[in-house]
Amino acid sequence: MSQTREISLDATVENLPQVNAFVETFLIELSAAPKAQMQIELAVEEIFVNIAHYAYGGQVGQAVVQGKVLSEPAGLELVFIDQGQPYDPLAREEPDIDQCVEERAVGGLGIYLVKKNMDEVHYDYQQGKNILTLRKYF
Repeated sequence: MSQTREISLDATVENLPQVNAFVETFLIELSAAPKAQMQIELAVEEIFVNIAHYAYGGQVGQAVVQGKVLSEPAGLELVFIDQGQPYDPLAREEPDIDQCVEERAVGGLGIYLVKKNMDEVHYDYQQGKNILTLRKYF
């Protein structure tokens, strides 16, 4: 396994391009296929924007994104860490995607797409930190 690299920055939507650039270095290193790149980029945007909007109750807090290239099996691990309000996005009930948009409850679609596009998604809360781990295998 390769060494973990990380970026720490204010959890604001304006910093999403920096997070995307950080993740892009891993996608280039892995020569990720376009479909996998799109799936990872969608997941990164969804998770980081959710942290920016909700983790700190309207205040600005820190977010850490860690990345690591996995060798067996080959893939990418991304870990999102914040010290915001404890929140397990995986505990939320999945949206009924068969229901028409007007009748569907608001929210939950983004994390649903993250779970569908990534091979593994795990949440943990340790030492006052939300830790969401995403893995995509190639």
